[in-house]
Amino acid sequence: PQDSEKAKTFVHALLKRSMPKMKDEDIQDTLTRKAVVLEHYPKRTTKKKGKKTKGFTAKQRRELRLFEIEPEQQRYSIFLPLHELWKQYIRDLCHGLKPDAQPHMIQGKLLKADLHGAIVTVTKSKCPSYVGITGIILQEFKHVFKIITKEDKLKVVPKLNNVFSLELDGFISYIYGSKFLLRASERSAKKFKLKGTIDL
Repeated sequence: PQDSEKAKTFVHALLKRSMPKMKDEDIQDTLTRKAVVLEHYPKRTTKKKGKKTKGFTAKQRRELRLFEIEPEQQRYSIFLPLHELWKQYIRDLCHGLKPDAQPHMIQGKLLKADLHGAIVTVTKSKCPSYVGITGIILQEFKHVFKIITKEDKLKVVPKLNNVFSLELDGFISYIYGSKFLLRASERSAKKFKLKGTIDL
């Protein structure tokens, strides 16, 4: 066994090596205590930023035809169940479309709702050939709706300069396409003015 002086010297050297930032008087003060906590100074490591996985570019999506609907799938009857699901979705969203429901509250929710499966009609347009087109919305993009009509024709209708109407349980809502130039995913955070105008 070591004598007390050698033990003190050993402990002092150990503390000096373990805690290089401490002064000698601080080490001596630490030795007078019964418990000694040895500090550890780990090496700082820089975190590597993980690479974000990139999706397809717009050109790649077009080449792969990801959003194309095959001609044999362009039938109105195929998408009627989608419309029934959409109606139930809107009823749940609006807590039931009751006669005493406030129209502006329903209108606000419809403007932010997902319209895939809704039956819409073009009621006004700068281009007369679009007026009267009625069908189920199959796809919504930033600038256009893709609509399947009862005649099994897929129509691409621009939002700009068109007014659309949709009806559900007796409630009719009008969508001003010029004020609606957003992707479906962006509408939930958008604040809409319920009164819209369009220069036709």
